[in-house]
Amino acid sequence: MCREEEKKERVEKQMGKPELLEKRPMLLVEVKLLLQKIKKDVGELNFRAQRTEEYLNAVGPLKKKDAEALKKALLELNIPRFKEAYAVKLVDVLPKTAKEVKLVLQGYPLTVSNDHLEAIAKTIRAALPEKKSAK
Repeated sequence: MCREEEKKERVEKQMGKPELLEKRPMLLVEVKLLLQKIKKDVGELNFRAQRTEEYLNAVGPLKKKDAEALKKALLELNIPRFKEAYAVKLVDVLPKTAKEVKLVLQGYPLTVSNDHLEAIAKTIRAALPEKKSAK
């Protein structure tokens, strides 16, 4: 048996045989909750999952309910050709200005008018938690 086959068998033995059930974009907060569930069930995460959990703990000021509400609000703006994947990316990054929104969406085959960019930025700013001023 070659090393790759042995490695594959070890992984299947530890984790079972993973099966792709559905392919959809996930919010970072959803990934964080899934990792917490796996950690609770299994007890310990592997190295890659631990690093992912550390990153997720460092970013994302929104709670799951707020993130899902923001995603829904973005989809309800009725922007032509705007997909769920784009809304998820915007919720994960939380750009605050129209220029930042444009930068995030540059990686996608989507053209968005300036009015829509401003509407997206306004929707995101409204969903962000208020920062307490230091006195």
